[in-house]
Amino acid sequence: MRDVGFVLGSHGMSYASRAVQSLLRNCMDSIRVRLITDAAEDKRKLQEMVDTLDHHGHEVHVHAQTEADEIAEERFAKWPVLRRFRMGHPCWRKITDPPLFVEPGQEVIILDPDVYFPNRFRFDEAPKRGVRIMWQRPNCLLPAESVAAAFRAPARLADHMDIGSAHLRQDLDWDYLDWFIERLGGRGLPWKPHIEAICWAAIAMRMGGGYLPPEHWYCWDHSHPKRWMLKAGIPPLKLLSRVPLHKVKMFHAGGIAKDWLVEAEAQGIFDTGQVIEHTLPSPPFEEFTEMRFKMLQALKDTARVVGYT
Repeated sequence: MRDVGFVLGSHGMSYASRAVQSLLRNCMDSIRVRLITDAAEDKRKLQEMVDTLDHHGHEVHVHAQTEADEIAEERFAKWPVLRRFRMGHPCWRKITDPPLFVEPGQEVIILDPDVYFPNRFRFDEAPKRGVRIMWQRPNCLLPAESVAAAFRAPARLADHMDIGSAHLRQDLDWDYLDWFIERLGGRGLPWKPHIEAICWAAIAMRMGGGYLPPEHWYCWDHSHPKRWMLKAGIPPLKLLSRVPLHKVKMFHAGGIAKDWLVEAEAQGIFDTGQVIEHTLPSPPFEEFTEMRFKMLQALKDTARVVGYT
């Protein structure tokens, strides 16, 4: 069985239930799904949700954070910064916690709870070493002060990071990640979910791998043209219907798009009826340079001055 892990709270069940059900319905691999949540009450609520789903022959398990904590105390005994990092923003546990439930060297696929699988599909294989992560334009490397700290570390960062899914094996360079998190800010890290993306960007350039092919692993990038169209009154589902869903294995409904999943599913927008078993080539990571970072920050500063947000 292939191991698939979500890290999520019970507050996102309205769209997460659609994500998990679409995965169970359409995945042609035999999978073991783990939903890793927060407190015991969150586990209870998620278990009630899981009990309403059709598992289609797959395994589904729900774990509270305390269960992951017990494993982490032993697995991460050498890395005190990493153990402390897990206790920060819940999104940061997407890097550390799904690998806790598999053995060293074993594959694990990490998913965001705001994803949707519209077609019958098979997962791409994780690389023998390194990671495969989704591609998006431009990237979600935020906040700026933390990106600047990463360059001062010094560390190299991959561009176009999207955190909808990561395919890897339980052999991440935990020594490096422990060092990097301390240099990134350690105890003083800002309570921001996108710190996760910065960490993945550093892991990508440290260990290698490549992007999941964006034709199959599609990210809803909340681009400026899309923002303008929404402000102009174009209905969200009309924009969503323009996504080539018949060609994708997974759609990452990042940002506000997750709020449309329930209605989109009800209107049949995801009913494509396609089967996608093949795997496309994995594009290599592109480096996000400090020069490019400074140029983009200058453009953002100019935009703020003229009143554009």
